[in-house]
Amino acid sequence: MSDLELKNITKNFPDVTALNDVSFDVKDGEFFVLLGHTGAGKTTTLRVVAGLTNQDEGTVLFDGDSVNDLAPADRDVAFVFQQYSLYPTMSVYDNLAFPLRSPLRKLSEEEIRRQVDIVAEKLHIDHLLDRKTAYLSGGEMQRVSLGRAMVRQPRIFLMDEPLSNLDAKLREALRVELQHLQKTEGSTTLFVTHDQIEALTMADRIAVLNEGSIVQIGTPEDIYDRPNTIFVAQLVGTPRINLVETSREDCNIFIKNSTLYIPIPEGWEPPDSFVLGIRPEDVMPDREGEFAGELALTEPLGMETILHITSGEKTLLSVIPGTTDLKIGENVKFNIAQERLYCFNMDGDSLTC
Repeated sequence: MSDLELKNITKNFPDVTALNDVSFDVKDGEFFVLLGHTGAGKTTTLRVVAGLTNQDEGTVLFDGDSVNDLAPADRDVAFVFQQYSLYPTMSVYDNLAFPLRSPLRKLSEEEIRRQVDIVAEKLHIDHLLDRKTAYLSGGEMQRVSLGRAMVRQPRIFLMDEPLSNLDAKLREALRVELQHLQKTEGSTTLFVTHDQIEALTMADRIAVLNEGSIVQIGTPEDIYDRPNTIFVAQLVGTPRINLVETSREDCNIFIKNSTLYIPIPEGWEPPDSFVLGIRPEDVMPDREGEFAGELALTEPLGMETILHITSGEKTLLSVIPGTTDLKIGENVKFNIAQERLYCFNMDGDSLTC
């Protein structure tokens, strides 16, 4: 396995700058996730690393050595795509064996069989080796696609939203298995997704991409608990973070267009006007609560319930475990975890209040 580093990568297309001075590193054995909306530049980044797209500026390094001049075949990376890209008329075994049969590898059929069997067992597809891939389910095809990458034992795995075509239950199961395999194999992995749950649950570190630029790099805890912009704060968390415009009045923070005043937390020195962020799990219904509002809507989701609590023209989302006996239109008292408030300026950048 290898270290990967991108230094000041820029890629322009006729109508758009796909990547703008992108720099980050992926450590040997790390599961590194690129998170961003469609069109953020995630797939272009993978293609630059693989050598399938040439950057206009910047350097791609493996173990400290530039690979800018290496052809894709010489970079020894394995690409797993959103589409399975299998040979439908070939068996699962032959799909897995295909990369090992390259003349450059000079492997015997006995050694190929051994390596295919090892990977097939790890992915729980050893009972499918004789089946044509055209007759597999979506989950089985994605396992074969992953296996074809794993069997090569590449320097770096590049994964372009490999789970997004699967249904929710299967996506969850494969997410856990893929994470387990990556940890046990110690493979260096650059994984692309627009799914915040995949990023938060799988990554060692996350780089958030927005319109071709890196806006924050950190652990999942950093990205969720210490977002450095409103964009990052909104990108992660379900339901979305509450964002309200506020003004400072004496010793209180007043949420505009509402009746809510929050005492300024100890040690805070907020500006006169700013945007306050409150995670829904930090809005906690309590019969003795400090704040009050009216319950406008409930969204029961089984394991949890989302409450829409209004005060004036403002609505705060609250998420609570399980179900609730509260009725729509009822007065609701609640507390806010004031030690977990977020503070942003009017341009959307994090503030140290």
